[in-house]
Amino acid sequence: MSNPAVEPDAPGATENSVDAALRNVENQMSLFWRRGRSISQQLSRQVHPDMEPAAYGLLTVIRGEGPIRLTELASCIGVGKPSVSRQIAFLESIGLVSKEADPLDGRAQTIRLTPKGEEKMHQVQDARREVFRERLGEWPVEELQTLATYMAKLNATYERDGFPRDETK
Repeated sequence: MSNPAVEPDAPGATENSVDAALRNVENQMSLFWRRGRSISQQLSRQVHPDMEPAAYGLLTVIRGEGPIRLTELASCIGVGKPSVSRQIAFLESIGLVSKEADPLDGRAQTIRLTPKGEEKMHQVQDARREVFRERLGEWPVEELQTLATYMAKLNATYERDGFPRDETK
């Protein structure tokens, strides 16, 4: 049996220990992603009972980026324009976003949060931060910083490989 304490790049690491470490990372990431999807579902329902998690993700991008074109928004999250367009139509119908002429190109439109959308996102994101504080508040600051460093490294790897940008600014 391989030694789980052996670092994959350390002298004495075997292919089996690397495979075991990668399987462990995969299992932990899968669990983390499932929990993340569940949290996104809960957060989207706090904004509006009929909102899909994908629409909540769009709101976080719009909030972080400011006024943004539909094509750029679709690119940010790595999905097609039709999906984003459908979600934006829903968000517009419930008064959370508005469209306006792009000042750089009058033929195009930019999407922005309405004051109602900004207020809803502020409330939900404050609640989300409080959940993090409840879950991770007992961790030593050094461990939180280390976790953030490794997560940033992982996200940079995925972004480098063509995955969408950060949606949580």
